[in-house]
Amino acid sequence: MLDFTTMSYRITLIPGDGIGPEITKAATRIVEATGVECEWVPHEAGIRSYEKTGNPLPPDLLDSIRENKIAFKGPLTTLVGEGFPSANVALRKELDLYTNLRPVRSIAGVPSRYEDINLIIVRENTEDLYSGIEHMVMPGVSQGMKVITSYASNRISRFAFDYAVRRGRKKVTAVHKANIMKLTDGLFLDSAREISRDYPDIEFDDKIVDNLAMQLVLNPNQFDVLLLSNLYGDIVSDLCAGLVGGLGMVPAANIGEDYAVFEAVHGSAPDIAGKGIANPTALTFSAVLMLRHLGENEAADRIVNAVFEVLRESKIRTPDLGGTATTTEYTDAVVAALASGSS
Repeated sequence: MLDFTTMSYRITLIPGDGIGPEITKAATRIVEATGVECEWVPHEAGIRSYEKTGNPLPPDLLDSIRENKIAFKGPLTTLVGEGFPSANVALRKELDLYTNLRPVRSIAGVPSRYEDINLIIVRENTEDLYSGIEHMVMPGVSQGMKVITSYASNRISRFAFDYAVRRGRKKVTAVHKANIMKLTDGLFLDSAREISRDYPDIEFDDKIVDNLAMQLVLNPNQFDVLLLSNLYGDIVSDLCAGLVGGLGMVPAANIGEDYAVFEAVHGSAPDIAGKGIANPTALTFSAVLMLRHLGENEAADRIVNAVFEVLRESKIRTPDLGGTATTTEYTDAVVAALASGSS
């Protein structure tokens, strides 16, 4: 038996709302099955925390992430049009997690619109319309502020190009609406163009966001790394997930200079919470991103291969993928594939 690692990691664990506790339990079990030693430090956030403390993002949680530098998070419920502000957005702002990274990849055996999709979404995570600057001008009239800065645009652009270099990618496409929003989106595009000059070996182009949406439907394989501001990145990353089977198959990482939070991008699915049928694949792939961030690339590769093996065989899959397996049965199968692959 190979000894894959002897290092131990202390990681803040946020089980989340709805199906969150079920899928975080599954994903952490899969991580532990690789032999990577993790000390999980649990903390509540979202609705569960709000109901207990009146705060969806308690200070002790933030302190834990600042101490451990890394967190693993299940989905948190964000109420629509009411209630408390998004804990997800607040977490990114508090820790300056300026990059949202979402790889989108086809998986053999998973029904989807296309085959051989292999995209990287790099989304600026701290400003734009998600800055939360909005108010009522008068009854029936509301106003929101779109904030774009050179500082944020430059650093997210550099992240995208650096990531392309590290991962052997060939092209970065900046996405914008600078034909209409000439100052805000114009600034974002100018930053991307300026940074691109430092990377002559990476091809650079740009697309207006509505054209990009059409092109992704017509021919997604023409794209490689997509660089987007916050709102466009949120929308386009979900569109891309739909190309490969849905949000249940796509991971995410929120990365800053000092801290990183790895999460499920899908919702908390309260309608199936507690039924034991939630699909932990997306969060498991988020754990893969976390392991790569920690330098545990061999363990990350083993998880990817194990998940691919289980889904390729099509015998054990959760109901959202057309199967009848429970979360536990699916997790058992991935753990078994890990064991057989490492012997």
